[in-house]
Amino acid sequence: VGIVGTSGAGKSTLIKLIDRYFDVKSGAIEINGIDIRNITQDSLHKHIAVIPQDVCLFNRTLAENIRYGNTKATDEQVRQAAVKASADKFIERFPDKYATKVGDRGVILSGGERQRIAIARAVLKNAPILIFDEATSSLDSESEKYIQASIKELMQNKTVIAIAHRLSTLREMDRIIVLENGQVIEEGTHLSLLRKKGRYAELFKMQSDGYLPS
Repeated sequence: VGIVGTSGAGKSTLIKLIDRYFDVKSGAIEINGIDIRNITQDSLHKHIAVIPQDVCLFNRTLAENIRYGNTKATDEQVRQAAVKASADKFIERFPDKYATKVGDRGVILSGGERQRIAIARAVLKNAPILIFDEATSSLDSESEKYIQASIKELMQNKTVIAIAHRLSTLREMDRIIVLENGQVIEEGTHLSLLRKKGRYAELFKMQSDGYLPS
């Protein structure tokens, strides 16, 4: 499911509710028919992997930062996760490779490299629910190309919720939900929403230099 909306529409609030950083005041959020208020946060978070826009890295080694997704993972499992996230090549370029310390908040890495470490973490965690919170919005085109390929593999056989400003990244979603002022105002596939010529089509048109498929 793709989530679309302008700033302040409620996208981030929705993600915080799913992660249960606070509880809904009315209605319910259910996973497989179970109200998430009836399970512990620890259990809930074991089943959810989040790839945020601003990746949190610790001043530890690259291997330790990836292993944060699964603290019991072997060195080989860490390396395989990095390969799947298209991170292995840039890691191997460092003299100390996986033993390289990334500095405070990952200062030695570019935005795209930090994102690939976050994806490697998610690969290692192998959670059934994946949340992408503006995961590619600050990347250059080359980094985004690598990461889109990684994300496609990561999404297989999982429930995926993706927030994106770049609507082109949501084309493959089964369903797209358009939020405005905390309300769902449109819902459908990429093409069906374009044909509706509503809010989604307006947003897409602004990003694609006026081009709209017929």
